[in-house]
Amino acid sequence: MDAMFLEIEDANLPMHMGSVTLFESGPLLRKGGGLDLERILAAAEGRLHRAPRLRQKLATIPMFEHPVWIDDPSFNLHYHVRHTAVPHPGDVRQLKRLVGRLLSQRLDRSKPLWETWLVEGVEQDRIAVVSKLHHCMADGVSSGSLNLLAGTRSDYRPEPPRPWTPRRPPPGARMLADEAFRRALAPLSLLGGRRTANAEGGRDAPSLLDSLRGVADGAWRAAQAGLRPVSATPLNTEIGPHRRFDWTRLPLADVKRIGRAAGGTVNDVVLALVAGAVREFLERRAEDPAGVEFRVAVPVNVRTETDRGELGNRVSSLITPLPLDEADPWRRLQRVVETTRELKGSGESQAVDLVGQLANWLPLGVMAAVSRASSRAVNMIVTNVPGPQRPVYMLGARMLESHPMVPLMANEALNVALVSYEDGLYWGFNSDWEALPDLHDFVESIPLGFEALAKAAATA
Repeated sequence: MDAMFLEIEDANLPMHMGSVTLFESGPLLRKGGGLDLERILAAAEGRLHRAPRLRQKLATIPMFEHPVWIDDPSFNLHYHVRHTAVPHPGDVRQLKRLVGRLLSQRLDRSKPLWETWLVEGVEQDRIAVVSKLHHCMADGVSSGSLNLLAGTRSDYRPEPPRPWTPRRPPPGARMLADEAFRRALAPLSLLGGRRTANAEGGRDAPSLLDSLRGVADGAWRAAQAGLRPVSATPLNTEIGPHRRFDWTRLPLADVKRIGRAAGGTVNDVVLALVAGAVREFLERRAEDPAGVEFRVAVPVNVRTETDRGELGNRVSSLITPLPLDEADPWRRLQRVVETTRELKGSGESQAVDLVGQLANWLPLGVMAAVSRASSRAVNMIVTNVPGPQRPVYMLGARMLESHPMVPLMANEALNVALVSYEDGLYWGFNSDWEALPDLHDFVESIPLGFEALAKAAATA
């Protein structure tokens, strides 16, 4: 799956994740004013030993043409941590335009695949940090372990940098032999089986027959969804290389309360709000939402205890239809709850995860073609990652908000990502520049829809 994000990338589809995070500026400034860049770089350098992947770049295995990681002997932290500013008055609209331009630029594959931009001059005495990390390195869950600048200690002081000597890459013949051996053993991992807790607190492996039945049922459901074409909408068109990025925030406790009132979860409320925003978007474009078949891919973390904390991508997806035909916000949420409850018990995410594991031993080109085709079976990606529930700091400066970004896939002009932090649920909207000149109108539909749901929940 990591390699597929490299394979499907092209000039119009940069495959990096990202975020824009806002911090207090006071502790990050020099005494005479201006960002204390050297102090921030020193803090990042002192943490590099915790994330070796950040000093690695791509290489290719001979014959197989499969990508691997090797240490970058020319690694330069100053290339990856960059400094810029928004012009006065530095309002949020200016910042969003800058973020869109930064996120439009592809990462250089000859270097480690990440960048961090420090942006000063943001109104209300704030500093913005714009992060870009290629999706082949991590998913939304594992990307947190690659953060060099922020942590939960308000009194953190930079550690002295540790000596580092880049390792020489192995000879091509050695990489070729290792890859052949890996591919020979990879199918055995599919027979490992998921384990469930028994009454005594131990672990029992489910029977092979039960596992196959569950996966087969899920595969059939996923195939049915994939074979039914989604409706053509203004959100699904060939996209270009330029991006708009926007964001909003909702109070997390109130979102949870609404979800409980409907018998659902935070994710259910999110999907209902997205459904309402899409419905209004289509109506503004003179499209009738009543007959639209609209499906979103909802990534699901499938890590087990044994691979918790590992880098790379370990996600599956639930292909979730949204009830755009429903005009009533509360009834729309109830229908989403019913749909997701059924999907969670269907085995569909396990089946999609199995397809992802097949990529370890099928030819990469085949799996990339499958990925491109499957991306056209959904209209949008909506991903929600749990974040820290206590304050985060960068050299004593408190993090105020953080808005994530998920890349666009082929034929998707808008994707939505969320992260929870302290008492907020923070949204990030990544869109194609040409297809959504009215992105802000879509974003404004989210808090308006939330207000409608809050009123309905109060009387439910």
